[in-house]
Amino acid sequence: MAELVRVAVDAMGGDNAPTEIIKGVVEAVHADERVKVFLVGQEDVVKKELAAYSYPAERIEVVHASEVIETGEPPVNAIRGKKDSSIVKGLGLVKNGECDAFVSAGSTGAVLVGGQVLVGRAKGVERPPLAPLIPTENGCSLLIDCGANVDARPSQLVQFARMGSIYMENVMGVKNPTVAIVNIGVEEEKGNALVKETYPMLKECKDINFIGSVEAREIPHGQADVIVTEAFSGNVILKLYEGVGAVLISKVKEGLMSTLRSKIGALLIKPALKTTLKSFDASEYGGAPLLGLNGLVVKTHGSSKAKEVSNTLIQCVTFKKQKINEKIKESIQSEQKSAE
Repeated sequence: MAELVRVAVDAMGGDNAPTEIIKGVVEAVHADERVKVFLVGQEDVVKKELAAYSYPAERIEVVHASEVIETGEPPVNAIRGKKDSSIVKGLGLVKNGECDAFVSAGSTGAVLVGGQVLVGRAKGVERPPLAPLIPTENGCSLLIDCGANVDARPSQLVQFARMGSIYMENVMGVKNPTVAIVNIGVEEEKGNALVKETYPMLKECKDINFIGSVEAREIPHGQADVIVTEAFSGNVILKLYEGVGAVLISKVKEGLMSTLRSKIGALLIKPALKTTLKSFDASEYGGAPLLGLNGLVVKTHGSSKAKEVSNTLIQCVTFKKQKINEKIKESIQSEQKSAE
């Protein structure tokens, strides 16, 4: 039997917890025999939800946590004050080596703070970035950073580019992934102070395939495999991306149902349209890993349904098997040695 990848899951975090979280966990253990899940949350609540499913009992364990960190709580205070919360206890399992990964749809701030404070940054990593995969015309791209470091420095963006390249090559199988920095034009002299200072540093990196700047309108076309930016711009891009996508899908459905003729046409194109829309469904790609830590921490959308939770757990298997953390550490430390 293959070695199990142990994933701690925050059963209490997210808009649809615990129902959709637990449903996704059950789907994941059925889909991939390499996954073992530790469901962290209020034991009576979790066990009541689990009772509705059949699953291999040896691959789902319940870890009791009496407290829940709510989305609106100050992250630092919540991590310090709620030691028996599902987020803190789940991160503790990774810190202590009892689990290989932690997944949560709960408070983003608490997950980011807890990941850095409890799991800890890998040696040499300046700031861990949050890196979701976003759907594009060519498949998907990695947006790094999208929420962890609003005031990043040029050296940190360079590290983001390295980490993102390692992730895309080893997890997504993209050979020599292209890297671009978000800008307001493609000319090298354009951009704010951060971009202007970072651009030449990225050009000098021999271990990444830097292709220059990328404008926001080109991101959906898949112009680059790794999209580098600080968290403020990255989060704006991600939220606008999700919002426009949702509106377009709603408008397409509305148009198809507007007349009898369009309804007949909808029946004819339904299979092809379903396939196309599925390729632009962000939940197909799992959650966003917080790269550069001593263990794997993955944040899924607060509105995550079972499918995204399941895909995220299977994503954790690939991350672990490909030794992404080890490769990131080697890359960062190697660069630091060469700079000395």
